[in-house]
Amino acid sequence: MAEPLDPGFGVYVHWPFCLAKCPYCDFNSHVRHHGVDEARFAAALTTEIRTLAEKVPGRRVGSIFLGGGTPSLMAPATVGAILDAIGGAWEVAPDVEVTLEANPTSVEAERFRGYRAAGVNRVSLGVQAMNDADLKALGRMHSVEDAMRAVDIARATFPRYSFDLIYARPGQTPQAWAAELESAIERASDHMSLYQLTIEPGTMFETLHKAGKLQIPDEDTAATLFEMTQEICDRHGRPAYEISNHAVPGGECRHNLLYWRYGEYAGVGPGAHGRLVMDGRRYATAATREPEKWLERVESWGDGIDTNDVLTPEEAGDELLLMGLRLTEGIDLRRYRKISGRPLDPSRLSDLIYHGMVEEISTDRVRATRAGAFVLDAVVADLAA
Repeated sequence: MAEPLDPGFGVYVHWPFCLAKCPYCDFNSHVRHHGVDEARFAAALTTEIRTLAEKVPGRRVGSIFLGGGTPSLMAPATVGAILDAIGGAWEVAPDVEVTLEANPTSVEAERFRGYRAAGVNRVSLGVQAMNDADLKALGRMHSVEDAMRAVDIARATFPRYSFDLIYARPGQTPQAWAAELESAIERASDHMSLYQLTIEPGTMFETLHKAGKLQIPDEDTAATLFEMTQEICDRHGRPAYEISNHAVPGGECRHNLLYWRYGEYAGVGPGAHGRLVMDGRRYATAATREPEKWLERVESWGDGIDTNDVLTPEEAGDELLLMGLRLTEGIDLRRYRKISGRPLDPSRLSDLIYHGMVEEISTDRVRATRAGAFVLDAVVADLAA
């Protein structure tokens, strides 16, 4: 039975392969110079979808997200097979949002038309920067010209498209970022994802940073860049609906809203995570990360999941806080009580409100302020304590 205020059900499919590993990326992505047996992986993804549907039958899919890795390296026929498998496993809403991530290096008009014919109705492009020097420094394999061509093809092919930019890059000034963002907005559709560069563990950037060979803007400059981003996007009618995501009203990514509203979703593919409700309990699932090991496991056992943990109400409540407070709409306190089995501590909540980190929107809804959003991990830790 669906919960009150239930945000719905979606499916995330992970295609783990890339042409090259970006030095800032800690996602589960892999390079295979000898090629990929795409038909074999497509068959395994189909098998895992069917297995997951047996565990959580009767769901209605409101959104599908093909992420990676680089899903735009898949043949359109592979994408079609995956979408057909989802449609055969669960009911799919007539207005389902189907997003595919794409890198400008792998964008071809014919391939994009194939994705559209397969059922993709939204594409997210990894543009990342609007100048060639910074693209090279980020390890990207495309140029600005490639990126803008990809944007034009996306505009002509799909009802909706989005693109990503990374800011707070090495040596980037607020003035340079403001000019770049203004230029990007001129090419944008209804949605943009704007991420601050962070040094992630296990990446090449972490190695360079520790060796003193890579410097990123200090905390004060990063805060200035964050505030500038909000102000420019607000002025252009693309307010933040989540810390790093901006959209015109109605242009929000429904699948990402599902995550941040702490909905239920099936994670399919190597390294994919999911949150599934079975027998009234919430499970955190994660699949084997290494693609060939995942493949062998699916072919032997029907799925590649190697983590399937029951979350305690307290753990689920903490996750809801961590995800929901990223949203401008905040969290519903009634749903928090239902999932966690307890209310938020009134004294801690009052203290955060007093210090301008959290604000009440209504009797049953609170959200992080802009100041609180910038230090969200500390805010969530305080509330969850």
